[in-house]
Amino acid sequence: MTFHDNSIIFLGLLFCFLSPVRFSAVHIPSTLDGPFVPVTVPLDTSLRGKAIDLPDTDPRIRRRVTGFEPEQISLSLSSDHDSIWVSWITGEFQIGKNVKPLDPTSINSIVQFGTLRHSLNHEAKGHSLVYSQLYPFDGLLNYTSGIIHHVRITGLKPSTVYYYRCGDPSRWAMSKIHHFRTMPVSRPSSYPGRIAVVGDLGLTYNTTDTISHLIHNSPDLILLIGDVSYANLYLTNGTSSDCYSCSFPETPIHETYQPRWDYWGRFMENLTSKVPLMVVEGNHEIELQAEDKKFEAYSSRFAFPFKESGSSSTLYYSFNAGGIHFIMLGAYIAYDKSEQYEWLKKDLAEVDRSVTPWLVASWHPPWYSSYTAHYREAECMKEALEELLYSYGTDIVFNGHVHAYERSNRVYNYELDPCGAVYIVIGDGGNREKMAIEHADEPGKCPEPLTTPDPFMGQFCGWNFTTSGKFCWDRQPDYSALRESSFGHGILEMKNETWALWTWYRNQDSNSQVGDQIYIVREPDRCPHHNPLVNHS
Repeated sequence: MTFHDNSIIFLGLLFCFLSPVRFSAVHIPSTLDGPFVPVTVPLDTSLRGKAIDLPDTDPRIRRRVTGFEPEQISLSLSSDHDSIWVSWITGEFQIGKNVKPLDPTSINSIVQFGTLRHSLNHEAKGHSLVYSQLYPFDGLLNYTSGIIHHVRITGLKPSTVYYYRCGDPSRWAMSKIHHFRTMPVSRPSSYPGRIAVVGDLGLTYNTTDTISHLIHNSPDLILLIGDVSYANLYLTNGTSSDCYSCSFPETPIHETYQPRWDYWGRFMENLTSKVPLMVVEGNHEIELQAEDKKFEAYSSRFAFPFKESGSSSTLYYSFNAGGIHFIMLGAYIAYDKSEQYEWLKKDLAEVDRSVTPWLVASWHPPWYSSYTAHYREAECMKEALEELLYSYGTDIVFNGHVHAYERSNRVYNYELDPCGAVYIVIGDGGNREKMAIEHADEPGKCPEPLTTPDPFMGQFCGWNFTTSGKFCWDRQPDYSALRESSFGHGILEMKNETWALWTWYRNQDSNSQVGDQIYIVREPDRCPHHNPLVNHS
């Protein structure tokens, strides 16, 4: 595939004369102008942010309620516009050698709601649970959560503001009144206004900057592409490190400090009680404990539309938001010829592109990243699923894991392809493990191939070498359109059934400045083999 001369000239001038990149007074490029010559924005070593966790004394993460009043309130979408999940926690967590779980049946799970603030004349009931993180080793502390409530509200009207409060009115334990706006009805002309996309958040001072900027952009929906609280960078006694394996190599099991989840929920409540948050798991959510249990905090604390979307697991699911069909995939659960694979085939086959023209997929570790960190770590997943996603014309893929920003040209199987997806790595939310700054194509930065697989994801599958026969490229790969090591977040705005505006904001900039911006354009007529109703089984 050839490059368009005007694209090369445009981007060359743009990045030579604008730093940071600004698009307010210039033409916004589109994928129709691509593929673009790869660009690396030089690292500004003075802008590393403050990758230090908020201490447990910070008032933003302290418990501010009493008794069984709700806290850590959050929203998540159900499968379509007419329903939404409300989640919260009552009671206090316990941590120690001997912990006794609270009784989840001791308090009701009720949401009162309506379209008028002072007339909450509808009521929905849900279920509650408690989870524990247990370590059968001397000296390690166990944890049991407060009571976690999940209530699904149904029968909602599209694009409508609803007011609600949650709790148990019989215990005089109700929250203050919050509000949310439902998603628009699914059709080609109907979309959420702004969708925020962020990954690898954690709970650092960088995180607070990211969330502050994100709130300024007034999103209608948030995608969190894995790695939430980073509770697994702590021992059970609250001691922590930026590198767990470096500092604590002798621990009998990878410990966690579960109160960090509660701190994260408290910090995020002002946002998540108003804007639905859709999460997919990352490696930091694995959290192995007694009896080989994993993902307990992740699966318990958030509500997922997995049952509504025909999934049997909280680790993968799908949902609609207006004319967009989102697929959230699990990278740390079986994916090759597995239950997840069969679910994905069925889900894709049922997508009606005349109703939801846009197909957006997300999972945590990237398939297309040119950074040394986690380079080709998810190759086995890529081999198992890329052809399937390509055959159904996936438009955009969001990943995290690599703590930097990178946007691809349209790509399939490492080759530039006008029918391939645009892959965006957005793992730059601000966590304490700091930025990824080294590129695999730099001299001496290519990792040893056999060291790249993640043991939770499978064996070595990186046999698909570059055209020169090497494991790494000797220059920025053609698939990599733009890469930069900065913390930030992105905003996705669907303009119609074929045009979407993607904007990436950097934490170090003012709220109005733009780090990267491009129109992503669907070309269904150019890729006729992408038949949304074809049976690929």
